[in-house]
Amino acid sequence: MDQKELLKLIESGEGLRIEFKQRFSSYEKIAKELIALANTCGGFLLIGIDDDKSIYGVDSEKSVTELLKETAEKYCEPPIHYGVEYIEIEGKEIVVVNVHESNNKPHRIQDYLKKINPNTANVFVRVNDKSVLASKEMIKVLQARNDELSLKKYIVGRDEKFVFDYLDKNETITVKDLSKHANMSGRRASRTLIKLVRANMLIIHNRDNGEDYYTYTGR
Repeated sequence: MDQKELLKLIESGEGLRIEFKQRFSSYEKIAKELIALANTCGGFLLIGIDDDKSIYGVDSEKSVTELLKETAEKYCEPPIHYGVEYIEIEGKEIVVVNVHESNNKPHRIQDYLKKINPNTANVFVRVNDKSVLASKEMIKVLQARNDELSLKKYIVGRDEKFVFDYLDKNETITVKDLSKHANMSGRRASRTLIKLVRANMLIIHNRDNGEDYYTYTGR
């Protein structure tokens, strides 16, 4: 990336694939951004840029580089792979962290558990210009996609028909909607919707507040 490309990124503002940080605030906060980008579609973390696009730069490239390495390796599970560049703008050094979409999702804040627990894991994804906590349903979907556990042969039963009936009358459905509409437990509703996502019949979406909703594929 050259200076012109970086200026263009800054001008475009924060978004699904771009996050600004004025400085390296804490391991956990930076880990959250790295994880969210890796779990979604990849992108850039620009350190030395404020939310309003003001250019501050960093005091020490070496220090930020060491902190990044420690964060990616020790505070993210599995560790995050990234590339880093240093570009000068207005006499100030900007650290450009390029995070590729991961093939080893879902990444989470290090919890020292051998296996991920969807009920307690701090997994983050990007929604518009924010990094938000993923629901347990989203975590399970990320796991299934990573393991290529799509459902090739899926029998549509009573529970699924409730989903289709609801979506024929409404644009979206949530776990709570299905639970209430079909008079089933939240766990059963969650499992039904996840299976439909794995069967490529529904798409899972995140709202800014971290809540999920589902739509027919293509909407």
